Amino acid sequence: MPSVAPPRPQIVSARPERTAALMAETGLDEEILTRLVHRFYGRVQADALLGPIFAARITDWGPHLEQMVAFWSSVALMTGRYHGAPVPKHVGLPVAWDAFDRWLALFRETAQEVCPPEGARHVIACAERIARSLHMAIESARPHAVPILRAPAAARK
Repeated sequence: MPSVAPPRPQIVSARPERTAALMAETGLDEEILTRLVHRFYGRVQADALLGPIFAARITDWGPHLEQMVAFWSSVALMTGRYHGAPVPKHVGLPVAWDAFDRWLALFRETAQEVCPPEGARHVIACAERIARSLHMAIESARPHAVPILRAPAAARK
């Protein structure tokens, strides 16, 4: 009896035509994005720099991974599956650019392993924009000392 492949999960999209076009252009689908997210965050958890940052904030990885798959589905395929607000969740993190740089290195490596070449280019470009945006939001939210400007001593007399 011949083996029958299991059906691929159907992507539910708020923009089905745009999602279909992106899938055709990039070779990405829900299955690939799921593998990407799971493998990537497995590396994040094991990473010396990023692991402790995430471990301090995430105790139940199941829901987080589901949310990240929905996020990447929305970002990469414009499905509209993600309904969160990532910036407020990241603004208070005690991280500098080196953490984002490491996050991007792991993401690039994982995307190139898991995704077709055009899909890897697509998600990597998205990840780079996201990293810059979140880093700017974090830096903007940090309290910065504002120097008090005083007139020179000669002018105060």
